[in-house]
Amino acid sequence: MFLLNHHPDYRTALHPEDIETLGPAGADAIAAHLAQRPNHVPTPLHSLPGLAAALGIGALFIKDEGQRLGLGSFKALGGAYAVIRLALEAASDKLGRKLSDADMNDPSVREAAAGMTFACATDGNHGRSVAQGAQLLGAQAVIFVHSGVSDERVAAIARFGAEMVRVDGTYDDSVVEAARVATERGWTIVSDTSWEGYERIPGLVMQGYTAIAREGLAQMPERPTHVFVQAGVGGIAAALAAQMQTSFGTERPFFTVVEPSRAACIFEAAKRGKPGKIPHGAPTVMAMLECYDPSPLALRVLYRAADAFMTAEDSDAVEAMNRLARPTAGDPAIVAGESGAAGLAGLLAALRDPQTRAALKLDGNSRVFLVNTEGATDPARYAELVGLKPEEVA
Repeated sequence: MFLLNHHPDYRTALHPEDIETLGPAGADAIAAHLAQRPNHVPTPLHSLPGLAAALGIGALFIKDEGQRLGLGSFKALGGAYAVIRLALEAASDKLGRKLSDADMNDPSVREAAAGMTFACATDGNHGRSVAQGAQLLGAQAVIFVHSGVSDERVAAIARFGAEMVRVDGTYDDSVVEAARVATERGWTIVSDTSWEGYERIPGLVMQGYTAIAREGLAQMPERPTHVFVQAGVGGIAAALAAQMQTSFGTERPFFTVVEPSRAACIFEAAKRGKPGKIPHGAPTVMAMLECYDPSPLALRVLYRAADAFMTAEDSDAVEAMNRLARPTAGDPAIVAGESGAAGLAGLLAALRDPQTRAALKLDGNSRVFLVNTEGATDPARYAELVGLKPEEVA
């Protein structure tokens, strides 16, 4: 399915709070934070001229978040950043003076963090980031996972010392349960989705993702003409769309949001013009994107700064994983998980459909920017779908 943005807010200015959080100042803030994180380096931007030629476009670039901060996912940028910011603020209030990211290892910050418990719901990657941030500061983390999260992904979170709680139902059910328990027990909920009265912390999580656009644009030889970014509740798509709009204004690249056809809550919100939960359907292979209730905060940005919304099939995602794992014409091999390859899955689907290709004006002059949002966060599942182990591809 494909839909051009027809919302009344389309191409209007971003909300002032979103400009502050996700615009240049927000990207500066996460850059300053990352400068203080041990062993942080910008993730690579891969050029794939061979695949671009095969697809009939001018250039293809993929920002590889499978190597971010040792967590294998773009989510490493969001949850941990929010946890550390909140702990710094708590220590600042206690001391009566403002602390910065350079003070992360100050004993007063660790003292404040020791009395804090951070909770969240996750499909796997966001929870790992929250748990890592809590461990870095000596805080507690309680992570809620729904019944569809694999044992391997649960174990990857637990190794950071987090308490794990299983919840029956879907991701959205785990979000509700995490918020309920955290409120009852006085914990700090660090969600990557928003709801009424709860926007600041999801905004901080999204702010972390602006580093992807800031780094990627600096690494590219010239401005992209098209951007395809995957969405679950919409956080990374909104963060990158905001960066494109604040960086380029009316000259920004054509921005397309990609979702699994089996969990297309952003697409439905774009079609209806307002957020709302969609019915739970059959599971999608793109498990990290299996969300049925969009983030209103993300939608506020996407209604203004996204140009189109589309869905991809599970078969598109598996094809994208395999194309990246088995490159041609000298392109680098890229380990992309099921959800990590979703942006490329959307591009493949768009190019196969003549009407969508024409609507997006994809041709031999197009320079496309994608994000591999995760590596093989479930290695066994990756090997099953690709026929190669991640280490064999890498």
